[in-house]
Parts: sequence; C-alpha cells; structure tokens
Amino acid sequence: MKVLVIEDEVKSASYLRKGLSEQGFIVDVAADGEEGLHLARHCRYDLLILDIMLPKQDGWAVLSDLRGARNQTPVLVLTARDAVQDRVKGLDLGADDYLVKPFAFSELLARIRTVLRRGPARQAETLAVADLEIDVVRQRAGRSGKRLDLTPKEFRLLSLLARCAGEVLSRTLIAEQVWDMNFDSDTNVVDVHVRRLRAKVDDPFPRKLIHTVRGVGYVLEDRDK
Repeated sequence: MKVLVIEDEVKSASYLRKGLSEQGFIVDVAADGEEGLHLARHCRYDLLILDIMLPKQDGWAVLSDLRGARNQTPVLVLTARDAVQDRVKGLDLGADDYLVKPFAFSELLARIRTVLRRGPARQAETLAVADLEIDVVRQRAGRSGKRLDLTPKEFRLLSLLARCAGEVLSRTLIAEQVWDMNFDSDTNVVDVHVRRLRAKVDDPFPRKLIHTVRGVGYVLEDRDK
C-alpha cells in the first residue's frame, strides 16, 4: 500500500513515515501543498494523509483541487484544527475521514483501515510501461520477460519513475522520495544511480525508457510508440 503524507511539520512527518513504514506501508512525504498536489495528481497512491495548515497551498485548496479534478484517492485529514465547522468543511470538500491532533497512532491505523476498506478499488500492484513490468509487492522488475537484478534503491527509484510515468521529476524530488532527505545541489548521487539503473533497464534493450530532461531531471516514458 502506497501512502502520501502531506505535512510541513518535520517531526510529525518523520513520526508518520516511521510508524506507517513499520506497518508495511510505502510512504512518500510532501512538505507543502503545491508539492503534495503535484504528487497526488501524477502518482498513484492508495491513501493521502493531509494536513490543513500548509505553506504555498493549504489543505482545503489541495482537497478541493483533487476532488474538482475527479481524483477519488481516499483522503484522511490530520490536523490540529478541531472546530466543528472545520470538520464539516473537510468532509463537505470530499475528505473520507477527519482526525484531530494530537492523536493515538493506534486510532490512526484503525481509521486508515476503515477508509481503505470503503475507498475505491485497490490500485494495481503491477506497473507497466512498454515492455517494462514492475511487481510492487514482490519488488521484482523485468523487461521483455527478462528479470532485472536491481538493488533496493534502484528498485525504489525505478518504481518512482514508473508511478509518475510521463512526468518529468526533478533531481531534488527524486532525492527526497528515494533517499528520504534533501541533497545539496552539487551532489550527483541521483545522476550516478540513474546511470546505474539505465545500465540494467535500458542498455541491454533497443527501446530506451529513461530519458534526461536537461536542466530539470528525468522522465520514464515510451517515446517509440
């Protein structure tokens, strides 16, 4: 199960990432509303955990934009705003549940299970782009029926690119999502890992899927269609 946490408070985001990861969830974190909305629009998630008081774009706007675009990914609002009118507003805008901080982690898990049971059908556990297939649950990937021997980081990087297929991802965003931290702009760790990934995913095959967008980042897409 893939969860996006949209939370700007560093300690809260870290706590949620750690706790949910220990429960078997794959967790992405966005630190502001704009980044959260971008990821929610272009990547596949089973659940969004959304704070309201966010920089750049608040949670109300994020929720409203998603539902206005007919994105039905389940949303659990997790916020310190406990007024009745806030709860009503969240539910009216399309939130599936509303939990007030501070909260018990056991209650959060129970609410997540409830939301997922009544939410949209579970998204596919297999990602496919051209002849590339990724089994998210078993953490296996292959091209043209040939198994790819990937390290855990390479698999996570490839999965991120595949979930956002066709969307150009910046080096900063890739570093945040794959390594759970920000890297200095002069660090070439992303480029090095993409180069190694290409050696396994693209080099042995005539059709190239991982492309560089100069000055921006990388995109996984089938340009030979």
